[in-house]
Amino acid sequence: MSDRISRLEKNIITLEEMRGDTFATRQSQWALRYGLLESIQIVIDLACELVSQRNLGSPASYRECIQILAQFNLVEAGLAASLEKMVGLHNLLVHDYDEIDAARLTPLLHKLDDFRAFAASYLRIVGQ
Repeated sequence: MSDRISRLEKNIITLEEMRGDTFATRQSQWALRYGLLESIQIVIDLACELVSQRNLGSPASYRECIQILAQFNLVEAGLAASLEKMVGLHNLLVHDYDEIDAARLTPLLHKLDDFRAFAASYLRIVGQ
């Protein structure tokens, strides 16, 4: 299994443990932002890797990597739409990390199955 998939699975477990937190401290807010950022980055890396390895096109953006996987039916369309939104959030987290309120991020703690679904798709695609 890919080291990145393993790391993503560990991140999901940690993020699940954060459900119900009030994120009242700077440390807990940082942990939430970083956990989501790293998880989204893993998805981006793996999606773009698949596009490249399978020679599916030349994406101009991270979002386009996800779109191409959906276009070739490697990732279900609904999952791709959710992942595309996460890619947009990734850009905000990278560039405006101090300005993102934890209340805006906590709903994602109930969408962690999207990360799991992507991991399962990735493993199916690469034959693991």
